[in-house]
Amino acid sequence: MVRIGGLAAMAASCVAMGFCWASEAAAQSSESFYKGRQIRMVIPSGAGGGYDSYARMLSQHIRRHIPGNPNIVDQNMPGASGMLATNWAASVAPKDGTVIVATYNTLLVEPLFGNPSVKYDPRDLEWIGSISKQQQICVTWHTSPVKTIGQAREREVVTAATGATGNSATMPKQLNALLGTRFRVVPGYSTTEARLSLERGEAEGICGLSYSTLKAASPDWIDNKRINVLIQTGFTPQRGLEQVPLLSSLVQNEDDRKVLATLAFPEELGRPFLMPPGTPKPLVEVIRRAFDATMKDPAFLADAEKVRLEVEPISGADMERMVREAYATPKSIIQRAAELNK
Repeated sequence: MVRIGGLAAMAASCVAMGFCWASEAAAQSSESFYKGRQIRMVIPSGAGGGYDSYARMLSQHIRRHIPGNPNIVDQNMPGASGMLATNWAASVAPKDGTVIVATYNTLLVEPLFGNPSVKYDPRDLEWIGSISKQQQICVTWHTSPVKTIGQAREREVVTAATGATGNSATMPKQLNALLGTRFRVVPGYSTTEARLSLERGEAEGICGLSYSTLKAASPDWIDNKRINVLIQTGFTPQRGLEQVPLLSSLVQNEDDRKVLATLAFPEELGRPFLMPPGTPKPLVEVIRRAFDATMKDPAFLADAEKVRLEVEPISGADMERMVREAYATPKSIIQRAAELNK
């Protein structure tokens, strides 16, 4: 009788709190759930950029590692430097295990800084994994007389940017505040148009670019030395940029170095993938395991190498831990970081 009563109480709680579907999903085998279903891979940018390339590559291979081999359909949802897709994931997207969302790593600090446009809490999102880290670089076009970060202190340099919260807007402002450079940000470009603006001579440079993105999307820029790389973020040089100075090595103030560590945590998360908050945990675990298996799949690794996509994966569990640690940062450091991120 105690057992029956306990089950009855659990059922009543399930109905009252709306968890019945999750319990039902947990009872199913993952294969029976995903077989014959379709998953949406929502991409926060337009076609042709780095996030688009990484997300489509993941879509192509991860389905083989999901029991039931569901079909995966890519859907671009650009807007507000990824904020549109991330807000959608948190507040509107179905929470039934059929949605995976790529997001910009820079958006993970926006709630910390009190951005009123944010409708998500990164601690509530279901993190699936990241394909690689994403340290940033600042570049000028090869015809520019500004070829070093020191020279960017001596004259104004017009840089192309997407939205106000994207790397291409925030990084040059941080450089201006920390190093006294004179970058002038011109926002409003799409990811592809920003790169084209350099080739057309509309802008002189772009800051906040991912070197891994450039190698995949514009290899000609690197192979034929069409850009001057002025500086890079992170605390260790990227492969191929050993001679390019690190921002962290040029900042002497210890408090500012702590702030840089806070600002850099999204770069460690690189190319994040998530599922909406409230997605049943058993289904989240299915996709997490599929992601981890994909990162070791020889076919995926071979295809990534062909198109120059770097693979340095982070698991969903590690991402979850890193997000929670970042959100425990002292308020004084967060306030200074927010000032530099404006």
